[in-house]
Amino acid sequence: MRSKKSQAVLTRLKQITGTKTDASLSSALQISPQTLSSWKGRDSTPYSLCVDIAQARGISLDWLLLGEGPILRQAPSDPVESSQGSTARENTILALWRLLDEEDRCAIQNALEEKRRLRDMELKLSEMATLLSSLERNLKS
Repeated sequence: MRSKKSQAVLTRLKQITGTKTDASLSSALQISPQTLSSWKGRDSTPYSLCVDIAQARGISLDWLLLGEGPILRQAPSDPVESSQGSTARENTILALWRLLDEEDRCAIQNALEEKRRLRDMELKLSEMATLLSSLERNLKS
């Protein structure tokens, strides 16, 4: 991909990989820092790399390449593709997660842990209610 927007594409790649520096981006993309430097010097970013990353992470190519539209690709409506829905959903969640700052990540993690704790308590309460009901029936008989 050859354009003056190449630097913006690299910035968006940093955003979705959760990296801040060129060194960490090159590591996340599994390329050498020299390769990344070469891209910047030529003002180009390989289109195939962008397509692969967008596909793997559920990112919109319009957003990645042009900075337009929503970050995330629309979910597939084809039932055949729904078998891969879990992976696509996980990639979408991961992409969104990487866009958050550390404070928001901690808040979400705390909320998820609290939700899991409440579900566990609800399950135990239900089991105890069933046990209590069974004990009451036994006492009446």
